[in-house]
Amino acid sequence: MDTQQKIDLVNNLTEKIKMAKSIVFTDYSKLTHKQLEELRKNLKKVQGEFIVSKNSLLKRALTSINQAVEEAHLTGATGALLSMADEVSPIKTLVNFFKTAAAGAVKGGLLGTVALSQNDVAKLAKLPPRIELYGQLVGQLQAPIYGLHNALSWNMRKLVWTLEAVKSKKV
Repeated sequence: MDTQQKIDLVNNLTEKIKMAKSIVFTDYSKLTHKQLEELRKNLKKVQGEFIVSKNSLLKRALTSINQAVEEAHLTGATGALLSMADEVSPIKTLVNFFKTAAAGAVKGGLLGTVALSQNDVAKLAKLPPRIELYGQLVGQLQAPIYGLHNALSWNMRKLVWTLEAVKSKKV
């Protein structure tokens, strides 16, 4: 590859990395070409992109936007998952694909500007979907209100139950 092609490739990678909300570095060496195509197809559905590039070009693209990455993440056959819309959905898809294919491994990644280890990426992959997290948040926010409502209405309920008991004895 001549120098101009490398410069264009680094510029292209830099633009994609700037748009990505999260990046996961993987070892894809045990995957076949057919599996890689299937992975890319699955990731496209959840607005993720799997890029295979030389480590030196990927490192240069990351350093051009002042993003530090551990050297261990950029050794050997490295593929990068770029999550464009949702930070977690493509990571879940990638980790599940690696489990079903029994090949590939996560090296680490970035969530915004925060560096992630293998364990951090695995934890992200286990998170429930975004809609479910919103539901849990709403439930947590409503719990104190329901508790207050029950506490304030308890005396009224108790009065109604007492009047019902008196009524049933008289009848």
